[in-house]
Amino acid sequence: MKNWKIIIGLVLALGATVAQAAITVPGADGSDGALLITENTQIDLSLATTGAWDDAGTGNGVYDSNKWAVVFKYSSVVVTNGATLTFANHPSRAPVVWLVNGDVTILGTVNLDGQGSMPRYSNIHAEGGPGGFRGGLGDATGLSRSAGLGVGGGRTDFSYTHGAGGSYGTVGENNTAAAYGNPSLIPLIGGSGGAGSNSGDCGGAGGGAILIAATQAITLNGTIRAIGGAGISYNAEDSGSGSGGGIRLVSDSLSGTGSIIAYGNTAYWDGGEGRIRVERVTNDGNFSISPDPSVLGLESGATALLWPPAGAPEVRIVSVGGVSIPGDPRASFGAYGADAALPQTNSTQIVVETTNVESASQVLVRLTPRHSGTYAQYAATLSATNNLDPLVLRWIAQPTVKIGYSAVQVRVVRP
Repeated sequence: MKNWKIIIGLVLALGATVAQAAITVPGADGSDGALLITENTQIDLSLATTGAWDDAGTGNGVYDSNKWAVVFKYSSVVVTNGATLTFANHPSRAPVVWLVNGDVTILGTVNLDGQGSMPRYSNIHAEGGPGGFRGGLGDATGLSRSAGLGVGGGRTDFSYTHGAGGSYGTVGENNTAAAYGNPSLIPLIGGSGGAGSNSGDCGGAGGGAILIAATQAITLNGTIRAIGGAGISYNAEDSGSGSGGGIRLVSDSLSGTGSIIAYGNTAYWDGGEGRIRVERVTNDGNFSISPDPSVLGLESGATALLWPPAGAPEVRIVSVGGVSIPGDPRASFGAYGADAALPQTNSTQIVVETTNVESASQVLVRLTPRHSGTYAQYAATLSATNNLDPLVLRWIAQPTVKIGYSAVQVRVVRP
């Protein structure tokens, strides 16, 4: 950390003050107050108000659907030794962002792990950590198992009995879903779920994602973890584990001897590794980190980049079967109603819109049924140019669909 002396005139020369350098964290106004965790505590993200990410907080954070994040603006954060902080998901399952106008001290544990396999034949998805994705279902009465949720959710079609691990920073065991995301963790996203098994066991869920950006110091002598949930084995029929999540730390100084963990669970069919990003001006830490992080040195006084910059590539699903998709889709599988309800059909048209994405890109649409099947991926074809500056393109995919709920996701692979 850089220190300097400020000398005001000759009279004050002997009493020169020492000021501490700091980075700038946009939106870090301290409006959610100080966070002090002295015992095991769960923060309920569903209590967040809905608004713009830089709106003043009231203690429960702000959910911004455009950023897909629950944002807290603390004046300081302390998690004491022996205390564990966990989170209950927002209905959107969005990641967590802490913008801190001061120091962060973690002596205990901040836990964003995905859930492990739910009780056999329960027909209940394992829940991802905030920003992570659910595990697939196992066989149940009248229903067969399904793939894991998320861009890298594990498949079921490699074996009659087993489920593959979820992918994220690396590919899950026996999965065909590619790694996704990027080393910067911009945008912030968590891990994907493992697939269910023929024995009725669900797949583990993906680890969650968190950004901790502090204007001053992050001191870590405890643990920040976003581990994928564990699959399970019964009669040698194994469900897949979830992949690790995403952890991004941004601060003026970083110190301590703690742990930063975002690996996929290794129970039975392993989940892929998550992603870790560290950005700081000075580093006095000697941490245990898994997987290996991406590291960026910041200049003193730098401004943290929180979100994709203006002009960054964007993608959204416009419609499914002619039904417009809401701006904040949930894929809730009935808990809040379907984002789009279609008449019974064998196939349907999905319209995708990209902004600032080259026409030579691959636009890949993934359908994951809640029950009875693995995921399917379809390459969308370019159908129209809606605007040149910025470049706005429309793409069309024509997937086969099943009766019942399916989650639809789209990803872009640029040339």
